[in-house]
Amino acid sequence: MQEKNSSETMRNGADSKRSRLVKTIVVFSLVAIVAAISGADFLKNRSQAKLYPGPGVTSTTSLGAYLPNLKGTAGDSPVYIMDSGKPGETIVVLGGTHCDEPSGYIAAVALVENAVVSSGRMIVVPQADRSGFTHTTPLEAYPSRFEIETKGGKRWFCFGSRLANPIDQWPDPDIMLHYPSGQKLSGDETRNLNRSYPGKPDGVFIERVAYAITTLVKKEHAALTIDLHEAPLEYFFIDALAVSEKAREIGVIAQLNLSMQDIEMGIEASPQNLRGLSHRELASATPTMTFLMETANPSQGRFRGRTTADLVVDGKDVCYETAAKYKRLFVKFDSSGKPISLRVGRHLVGITEILNAYNELNPDKAIYVDGIPAYEEVLSEGIGSFLHSPSVE
Repeated sequence: MQEKNSSETMRNGADSKRSRLVKTIVVFSLVAIVAAISGADFLKNRSQAKLYPGPGVTSTTSLGAYLPNLKGTAGDSPVYIMDSGKPGETIVVLGGTHCDEPSGYIAAVALVENAVVSSGRMIVVPQADRSGFTHTTPLEAYPSRFEIETKGGKRWFCFGSRLANPIDQWPDPDIMLHYPSGQKLSGDETRNLNRSYPGKPDGVFIERVAYAITTLVKKEHAALTIDLHEAPLEYFFIDALAVSEKAREIGVIAQLNLSMQDIEMGIEASPQNLRGLSHRELASATPTMTFLMETANPSQGRFRGRTTADLVVDGKDVCYETAAKYKRLFVKFDSSGKPISLRVGRHLVGITEILNAYNELNPDKAIYVDGIPAYEEVLSEGIGSFLHSPSVE
């Protein structure tokens, strides 16, 4: 009897070991599968949407050319130069400073793929913070990509974060100290490009990106610099221009010309007491006249509902419709939404009118740019009609 009990105990023990072994293998297999899926998704997010330089692009470089220690990093963003070869000043356009504000990025892409400069130069940096396109903001449930319908099929673009990827700069301090002013901000703002100007050549990652852009503006003798942004509908500074002191006259003329086209555009002076902003610091560190343009982005604010790729593109949200009925927004909003074509169109017509105002005041140093998609055409045909079609490849 004892031998029988001992034999059964041994069998039970062996069965228990096999059971634990099987469970262990299953658990590790599931972990491996999840890791493989997560890794593939991570690598997909690190890839960047392809741009197709149009006939106006005469040369390309990158921010690493203006600060060598950025070369080969996520901060080595492409720079597209359109040089007419004829007299005239230079305009720099920045998109993708905040990568969850897609209309600024797409407007810059539209310039790269359509614009032709006939006098002076245009320099476009569509992904000012390229690192920000490689991740999304935690806890926001943002899509990592969205698609725009072109004449030859759908084309995808990255949807990213307001901040640089922690992989490229970590850890965040408890308090950010802006260089060189010493202004104090929340610690995670240390990865915000638009709180880091004029930058620092040996600073943290995003300070070096800011320094490279400042150097670009200075080295290329940019007369105008425009930084393209978006804002939540409940934010007071929206559908507006921020201008530096020396750019006020141009800004006011541009605003007047936009109003004559029934395009409402507010205007505010660059704040003296908030440091690190492109329109504040670039104007102080270089001779350029600076502008920052905001459009209304429903996929960004606190009142939004489910954040999908469709919301990014069509800008329709029933939660914002309700907020509008209760007068909680700073812009008009209804069932037609705020589609990306409308927002990109506002950026493009804003750039056009800033150029027109500058040329009116400086005819001997004019910057003439042809091929910028017209506002009414973008609204009627969609911005996809002015983007490279995948079917052409």
